[in-house]
Amino acid sequence: MQVSETSQLARLASMTTLSIDSGDLKVIRDYAATGYITDATTNPLFVSQAGLSGDPVYAEMVDQAVRYAVSHADSKADVVSLAMDRLAVNLGKAIADIVPGYISTEVDPRLSFQREASVARGKRIIAMYEELGVPKERVLIKLAATWEGILAASDLEAEGIQCNLTLIFSVVQAIACAQYGAHLISPFPGRILDWHKMKQGRTEGVAPEQDEGVVACKEMYKYFKCHGHDTICMPASWRPSRGVGFELDEILALAGTDRMTIPAPLLEKLALSQEPVVRVLDPAQTQNVPLVADGKMTEQEFRYRLNMDGCGTDKLAEGIRAFIAETEKLEAAITAKVKEVQLA
Repeated sequence: MQVSETSQLARLASMTTLSIDSGDLKVIRDYAATGYITDATTNPLFVSQAGLSGDPVYAEMVDQAVRYAVSHADSKADVVSLAMDRLAVNLGKAIADIVPGYISTEVDPRLSFQREASVARGKRIIAMYEELGVPKERVLIKLAATWEGILAASDLEAEGIQCNLTLIFSVVQAIACAQYGAHLISPFPGRILDWHKMKQGRTEGVAPEQDEGVVACKEMYKYFKCHGHDTICMPASWRPSRGVGFELDEILALAGTDRMTIPAPLLEKLALSQEPVVRVLDPAQTQNVPLVADGKMTEQEFRYRLNMDGCGTDKLAEGIRAFIAETEKLEAAITAKVKEVQLA
């Protein structure tokens, strides 16, 4: 794929590190070849789609994952979960062979409220990547930004395992992640906008600078820079602030943020556009942001603040449910595969 140096994609990549949000290896390969996409992110939906696609490439990943789990699981009860983790790692390894930067792999979202279990699964995922020759420095362990997920990330970061805290819908989640040392967060501006539109019954669009998802991501970015947090802000999940025909609104309104992960259809729009890209976020312009909780928030303070944020509370629960639904679809398919191998 040839992309002009004067395209919006090229201009945006000059100020923000870009990741592709996809599990499709061909699509990732096409965009990585432009030189403007360095990283890739996946989630349970992408892993599920790959595992259930029937494509020979992904089918072999599934078969290998099942064979691995049958021969390596500590118990019969662990075979299916190990196979699912291995499939995610197999897909991540294939992506790592294409992009030069980070790959993100998610811990089973059903563990979102289990700190120790999340840590164990994160370590297992990293160990399997290292078996396949992918160093841990290239892997981000994805965890939902629940209280337990944030503490699990803190535990993993202490052991040199970098984490991507996802399903961020409130500033309080972002601040807690930074206070507890998360390497990167993934706020979802589009879903924040969805919530506010639904709650207010809005049918008309708004200017990007008034988009609640854009406003929240700007607050997170500015807070990190003002108060010296090294946590990377990488927005994901996009909507058109002004409605149909303005699909790039939120992306362009956050130009200059540390990183972004963008799905292929929106990358294509950026690649085809020659319109200017103006840098909106700059670390030099983030002074005088009020401090929230000197030191680290306590569990009680976090839960109270999150509970008082309707969007954060509703969308976090919704996001976890959606990821669990995809995980359970894949689990059913993997369980059937495991039975086939065990009966063979």
